[in-house]
Amino acid sequence: MCTALTYRSRDFYFGRTLDYEHPHGEEVVIIPRSFPLPFRFGSPSLHHHAIIGMARVEDGYPLLFDAVNECGLAMAGLNFVGYAHYGLPTHGKENVAQFELIPKLLSVCTTVREAVALLHTIHLTNTPFSTALPPASLHWLLADKTETVTLEWLSDGLHIHPNPLGILTNNPPFDVQMLHLADFCALSPGSPENHLAPNISLPLYSRGMGALGLPGDWSSGSRFVRAAFLASNAPDCQSEEECVGQFFHLLDPVSQVRGATQVSPGKYDITQYTACINATRGIYYYTTYQNRRITAVDMHHEDLDGTALLHYPLRHREDILLQNR
Repeated sequence: MCTALTYRSRDFYFGRTLDYEHPHGEEVVIIPRSFPLPFRFGSPSLHHHAIIGMARVEDGYPLLFDAVNECGLAMAGLNFVGYAHYGLPTHGKENVAQFELIPKLLSVCTTVREAVALLHTIHLTNTPFSTALPPASLHWLLADKTETVTLEWLSDGLHIHPNPLGILTNNPPFDVQMLHLADFCALSPGSPENHLAPNISLPLYSRGMGALGLPGDWSSGSRFVRAAFLASNAPDCQSEEECVGQFFHLLDPVSQVRGATQVSPGKYDITQYTACINATRGIYYYTTYQNRRITAVDMHHEDLDGTALLHYPLRHREDILLQNR
């Protein structure tokens, strides 16, 4: 259960929450330009765009959850259980394993338009990374500074949806989520007008009543509506600190709090981490459930021509400033 969004203001920002009942060993990883990226059905890429993102590293390979390359092209995979459908490896096509999709696109493409052109040549396969790591059921948000699309492989093949909202959650498919959004088109951040009984004075007893009816539960459909409402009405910001702070505030209302979503007795979905990537500058900001202080990793402070992965373990311990000591 996750939520991803984009925010274009002073720079282009891209990020997400990752919601699950336990962590996956994720850490921030920088993939330098000369790190050999292997592919199951082709030659390794020995020189490519540098990438920064969140990944689980297995046997030296970065299994990316979300990432941006040095050109500002960003991508995130979100759970899409029950709908995602990948094929068997097929002779005569460019087979790409599901777990390779993010590095495949970000390693060579600079824009969404280039990535979409490449996608039309790709046959996505259900090849597992290992016997312990079967293919994940995902769909993806892909964005640059001017354009966002949603990528979904269904039983009838690849669907590429223009995504003017820059929002993605989980089930159902994206076009259904957009159709459902029309139910809330009357919501507003301002005060509502009295269309119910215009001839009767109905005093407004609170601020924020223009958003009455905004769903507050934790289902993916409701999180989609909340994120769309907040992101669509977010004003521009001026400084980097203000933009990053605004981005995390946009994701706060869709974050999972322990106890709100029970997945089994004693186990609950929580937001394992929240990410905000300044895709323009290559800076990866994050918080974790246990540590809400914002931590940043700047890819351009490292040698991007190197050959080895760079690892930054997540900070999980609560960091409290004792101001009067």
